[in-house]
Formats: sequence, C-alpha cells, structure tokens
Amino acid sequence: MADPTLPPLRARARWLYAVAWLVGRLPLRVLHGIAGLAARLAGTRGRDYQVALTNLRLIAAASGSDPGAFASDANVRAVLRGNVMTALESLRFWTRPASANLALVHAVHGLEHLQAALAQGRGLLIAAPHYGNWELLNQWLAQRMELAVLYAPPESADMDAFLNHVRQRPGVQTIRAEAAGVRRQLRHLQGGGALGILPDQQPKRGGDGVFAPFFGRPALTMTLFSRLARRSGAPALLVAAERNADARGFSIHIAPLPAAVADDDAQQACTALNAAIEVLARRDFRQYQWAYKRFSLSPDGSDNPYWPHAYPRATRSREGGVE
Repeated sequence: MADPTLPPLRARARWLYAVAWLVGRLPLRVLHGIAGLAARLAGTRGRDYQVALTNLRLIAAASGSDPGAFASDANVRAVLRGNVMTALESLRFWTRPASANLALVHAVHGLEHLQAALAQGRGLLIAAPHYGNWELLNQWLAQRMELAVLYAPPESADMDAFLNHVRQRPGVQTIRAEAAGVRRQLRHLQGGGALGILPDQQPKRGGDGVFAPFFGRPALTMTLFSRLARRSGAPALLVAAERNADARGFSIHIAPLPAAVADDDAQQACTALNAAIEVLARRDFRQYQWAYKRFSLSPDGSDNPYWPHAYPRATRSREGGVE
C-alpha cells in the first residue's frame, strides 16, 4: 500500500495514510460528488460555513457590492464544495503515482515565464496561494526543478509525520516555516533551487508580518516572501493549479510577480503580493480557501469579525477568539 520511495512512516500515522489511500482509490468524479453532498449537508452554524459566510460578506462590503447577494447561501456552499474537493483530491494525489496525477494537467498557461526564470540560474521563488489544488502543483513543479516547500507544522506530531511522508517525493523536500529555517531557505535559493511558499497564511503579530490590503480590507501579511525575494535576488512567480470548468482536470497558470514584491518597504512589498493573489482568487472565488480566518487580526486591535459565531463552543468559553 505504501510507496516504497517515501521515507518510513510513524506507526500511528500509518492509519492516516491507510485512510488516505482508501479514499484516494475513488474516481475523481466520485470524490467531487462527495464534496457536493458535504456542501449541501453542511449546517449553517458550522465553523467552515460561518467563516466562509463572514469572509464573503467582508469582501463584498469592502468592494461596494451587496453583501447579501454575494454572500448568499448558494455562494457559501459553492466555496465549501471547492474546499472539500481540494481536500479529497489531495488524498488522491498524496497516495497515487505522480505520473497518474499529472495526467490530469490538461493545459499550461505562461510556461515561458517559468522557463525564463529557470534559465537565469538564480533560484526561483514561487508564490502558490490557497487556490485550486496546491498539492498537485507541487508534483508538477517537482518534475521541472529541485523544489523545497515551506510549510507550517501542525500541532499533532503524527499529522506532521504523515504530511512529510506524502509530500517528500523525489525532487521535493519540506522545510518548516520557522526562524531557524530561513537560512536553509536562502541556501536552497542561492544554490539554484526553487522554493514554494503559500503566501496567504496569516503570520503572528510582530516582525513576521505587516497589514496590507486584500480585497479592500487590511490583512496581516507575511513579510517572509518579500525578504527572501530581496535577499536572494531570485525571480518570483505566482503559480496555481486551477480546476477546469468541467472538473475533469486542471490547468497550470504561471505569471511573473511585480518587482515591488521585493521592495525594501515591507508595506509596499506585501501590498504588491496581495494584489497579485487577489487577481488570481477573482478568477474563480469558489476555488479560493475562504473557510480560513484571514481577517481575524486588525491594525487597531478592533473586534475579530469571526468572533464568536465562527468558533467552536469550546473556544468560545475562553477569552480572545483569535486564531
């Protein structure tokens, strides 16, 4: 059942892999059918529903749209369906050979940007937002370069072992998103390697991030991407594996990021990065991970817009409500 090319797996995490392997045997259309059913059955008081609803209302209000129309029940459930599709697809991609997974890539747009960046021989910095399926994207990129993927380790040691196991395929290594890993990230880039980062994760307050506009609202945005771009001098691209309209395959989209993402001014750099991510997310809002508390922190420390309705009861019993 396990792929012999992958590193050994912790005993308790083997059960996670077994479940993933079983789910991953299902045809793609069945997985998407399960995602649709899960979205239809999702309760309106559930965490993911409430987070997605809040996000759609926030970005609609910030853009001058009608929050009631954009944040409709149908749109929220479309977002939830897209999120579940991504999760179930990932179980398939993690437990099947890369060759079988990459057969689902039906088109590549902007390949010339990738080729030009690699030809410079100065490493490559890749922004891969939570859009489409970034796990398939990793495998596609690994066929063309030595790829390191930055990730935030989960609290569970078993889940951490599982994720490392399924992601570390030939041509791919994982690097923990922590202070000690910055030097390793720079060495990888300066050695001509490619580094993939999910740039739309909310960092901790402090020197790790600044507030920059995202869909018209201030969002705490990581400064790591801009620091790496500035210090390494590596070209930077925005890349995504977008689910095709027929949901039977994917298209890779590649676009150069503006030079401003490496600006000395962190505010300017993060504003440019968020603007590029926003253009991508607007291609199909259903494929962006809106079930994530992207705006839970604010510059003035005002109320968390997700509190308390988008938190589980156990969390509501404690003060705060910031994730």
